[in-house]
Amino acid sequence: MASSIPSTTTLRDVAAATGVSVSTVSRALAGKAEAYRISQPTVDLICRRANELGFVPSQVARSLRLKKTGLIGVLVPDISNAFFSAIAHEITRAASDNGLSVVLSDSCDSVVREKTLLKQLQGRQVEGIIICPIGIEFSHLQGIHQTQLPIIVVDRIQQRVSRSDIISVTTDHRTATNELISRLVSHGHRRIGVLQGLPGTAPCRERIAGYREALRKYRIPFDPHLIAGDQFTIASGRNACEQLLDTFLDLTAVFAMSNQNALGALQAIRCRGLSVPKDISLVAFDDHPFIEFLETPLTTATQDVKELGQVAAKLLIDQIHSGKRLPKTLHRIPAKVVERHSIATVH
Repeated sequence: MASSIPSTTTLRDVAAATGVSVSTVSRALAGKAEAYRISQPTVDLICRRANELGFVPSQVARSLRLKKTGLIGVLVPDISNAFFSAIAHEITRAASDNGLSVVLSDSCDSVVREKTLLKQLQGRQVEGIIICPIGIEFSHLQGIHQTQLPIIVVDRIQQRVSRSDIISVTTDHRTATNELISRLVSHGHRRIGVLQGLPGTAPCRERIAGYREALRKYRIPFDPHLIAGDQFTIASGRNACEQLLDTFLDLTAVFAMSNQNALGALQAIRCRGLSVPKDISLVAFDDHPFIEFLETPLTTATQDVKELGQVAAKLLIDQIHSGKRLPKTLHRIPAKVVERHSIATVH
């Protein structure tokens, strides 16, 4: 009966139930029967008794013996953001397929918390770290890299990260933004506002560069006042959109740098009794399952989140399994523009 199974079954318990030594049980369950000439009937008996007793190998003991924990740390700035949760999901799947477990942490967009959590992950003896950093400080990441602990930086890389020998994985933000803004211009838009994310981060910096390249391509003057906002959040998107609508009465389109910014923009637009795209066109970087269910589905630059997570995981796991550092690489994953119904034609 289930009630007769001890809450904690040890190797000694299995040995007593099979009439063999503790070392024989340990070697058989560790898959070393052939090396120690343990017969197959004995192995079968040990495995059967271990299963009946509910024996679970101690991962702590295994870690001490092998000096490996089988853990990797994953740190993101906002797990409630669908983009980061999707990346974490792909990393978790890849880790599981390779016999590893994930310790997932959320820095809540706080650099102080990010540094604290990284120290905690190191304290748990993780075998490697994948981090989607806040993206405004770098030295603590370089410090971890110098300890020889494998670390992969995803998404919000800094220029100093890309110039260092830390392996990085990010999206080609510039090219996709250029194409997204070009779609707006092809529909007659020349006064295009930008709801930016956290200034100084790679996504923000590269998307502004793509915006400016598109304007330059069509000989549209760049006006820095058309850029507003300071976070990849709903509140920032709403406030920035309100600011632009108040300042530029001739504004015909808005580019939101994230799906969160886009939600904020929709709030601001609807609060004024306006609609997309009849009164103002709206496009966004990042996709989300909700996008297609909006009253007016948004045209977006869609990041290949699956590829970002899988590439980052493979790069880390390869280092863990080989015990060797991979050469410095900066992986840029293409994004795809998906045109829906949020762009009106301006005549």
